[in-house]
Order: sequence, then structure tokens, then C-alpha cells
Amino acid sequence: MDFLTKLERKYGKLAIPNLTMMLIICFVVGYLLMIFKQDAIYYINLNPELIMKGQVWRLITWIFMPPGAVSVLVIITLLFYYHVGQTLEHVWGDFRYTLYIVSGVVFTDIGVVGTYLVMKLSGLDEYASMYASYSDVSTYYLCMSMFLAYAFMFPDMQVLMYFFIPIKVKWLGYLDIVYLLYAVLMYGVMGYYPGMVTVIASVLNFILFWFLTKGKNGVTKAHRKRKKTYKKEVRQTQILTRHKCAICGQTEEDNPALEFRYCSRCNGNYEYCQNHLFTHEHKK
Repeated sequence: MDFLTKLERKYGKLAIPNLTMMLIICFVVGYLLMIFKQDAIYYINLNPELIMKGQVWRLITWIFMPPGAVSVLVIITLLFYYHVGQTLEHVWGDFRYTLYIVSGVVFTDIGVVGTYLVMKLSGLDEYASMYASYSDVSTYYLCMSMFLAYAFMFPDMQVLMYFFIPIKVKWLGYLDIVYLLYAVLMYGVMGYYPGMVTVIASVLNFILFWFLTKGKNGVTKAHRKRKKTYKKEVRQTQILTRHKCAICGQTEEDNPALEFRYCSRCNGNYEYCQNHLFTHEHKK
């Protein structure tokens, strides 16, 4: 992570604040286009063949392709992704979150366009055209990479699956990883290698994030030791005692056989054990 720290010090001013809100707005616009102007989708999708013909705006405008189809759960889905993105934005900071999202977009662009070029250079013009026609990449995998990072950072966070089943996000993260592996495997079995490249490129930002953190969520042994010590100290201070001698400090936890009394001649609520009740100096 030192590498990211150096990048942030040098290019931190390029961070995009409120990037999650911008993504949600893009998704909303995409859903509106699907409902009212579906033909517009064909002018903004990630079509590598048209990109090579000069329509370079498609390298960015495909972000308007929402992560799922139009349904009654759209609002809930958008609110969930907003929560996930906002949490990562607050934990990582604007620069690292921007780097994570932008790298996901760039890797997807490179994967799709690079695959198309390889097929063209290999003389597979017909397959390249078919790939370009059916490579309607949405932000589904981009959002999945965002959620995987969230599940990795906060594995014990609970969400309500189907609105009433509490489940930790780490298990949902594992299911997403299984789904990704299954998708890559199925593309391989079918011999559709461009599909494999597209899926891997779309979540390559999370894969790099995993290796940069060395498979750890940032909690070192020293952190765990300090946390354990802190919890132990808290438990010790939370032991409730009803009686404590103002002289020797003993409580009923130290010696259950001790008797305690308040002194009526002391100015204040001072309690003493039976050994110091009559021998202490009265406080005035």
C-alpha cells in the first residue's frame, strides 16, 4: 500500500469527490434511456468495432449502462450500491476510491478493445464483428467489484437478504466469487475466450486490490493484539461491585466474607470494610 500512498501524494488532486453519487446518477439516466429511449443505448454502449472507427466516447459512456434490468427492485439496488460506494469512499478516501473505480473502467475498456484487436489481427474478422455486436458490457461487473471490496473490508457486516434473512456480506462475496469462476469456466468450456477476458478484465481492479493487500484486510497482528488487550481491560473495568473499602480498596469480589458499612461521621459517602470501619480517620 506504500505505492498507493506515493500515488496519492503525487496525484491526489485528481481525485473525484462524490464519485458514488455520480455513478448512481449515471445508472438512473441509463434506466430512463431503457424506458423512454431504448435506441439511445446503441449509441453509448462499449462496441469495440465502432470505437476503432472513431466513436471513442463509448470508452466512457458505457458507464451509463446500469448493472441490471429495469424492475421494481431498481430503487433498492441503487440505494444499496450507494451505501457500498459511500462506505468505501469514506474508508479509503476520494483518491483511492477514484483509482479503484477508474481502474475498473480502464481495465474493462482494455479487455474488450484488446480482445477485438487480437481477433482482427488473427484474421478472425467475422468472429471479431460478432464479438463487437454482442459485447454489450454493462456496469454489472464494475458494481460487483465494488461489492467484493466492500465484503472484503467489512466481512462481518450484516444485510437482510430478501428483506428478512440476515446474512454476513462475506458469504455474499464468496457467492459472487463462485459465480465469477463459474462464468469464466463456462466460457472456457464453450470456447468463447473473449467472454473469459471480458469477465476477468472487469474485476481485475479487485484482483489487484487483493494482491496489493496481500490477502489481508489491513488488520495486522499488532492491531489484533492491541484490540484483544483493550477488550480485556474493558471487561475488567466493567466488573460491577456494590461495596469497596475507601482505605484498602477491597471489594466483595476480593473477599466475599468481608462486611462493609458506611461511616455516619465522615463527610461524604465513604464505605469501609470491617477491618477499617472503626480504625479509619474520619473525613471532614
